[in-house]
Amino acid sequence: MVRYALLHTSFYGIISVMKLPDLDRERSEKKISPADFLKSYNENLPEAFPQASSALLSEFKKENPNLFKDNGAWSLDQHRKKVMDWLPAHIKNRSN
Repeated sequence: MVRYALLHTSFYGIISVMKLPDLDRERSEKKISPADFLKSYNENLPEAFPQASSALLSEFKKENPNLFKDNGAWSLDQHRKKVMDWLPAHIKNRSN
C-alpha cells in the first residue's frame, strides 16, 4: 500500500504530494537479531504451522550460510519464507 501526504495547495490549485515511507517494507527489510526474528516469525505465523525455535534457526543458518553474507543478520524479508519452507521437514526429522 502506498501512502501519500498532502503538502499544500498553491494559489493556482496545484497540489503538492509527497510519498510517505512504506513502514511495512522498512520493518521487513530491517536487519534484526535472531531473537527478534524468532519472536516476529512465531507471532505472525498461522496456528497450524510449526513454530520455530532458537535451535532450529541455528540449524537453518548453519545449512544456509549463503543467506547470511551480510554480517550474519536476519531480516523478515530475506529469511521468513525460506524458513517457512525449510522448517516442516526438519521438525519431522527431529521427531523420528
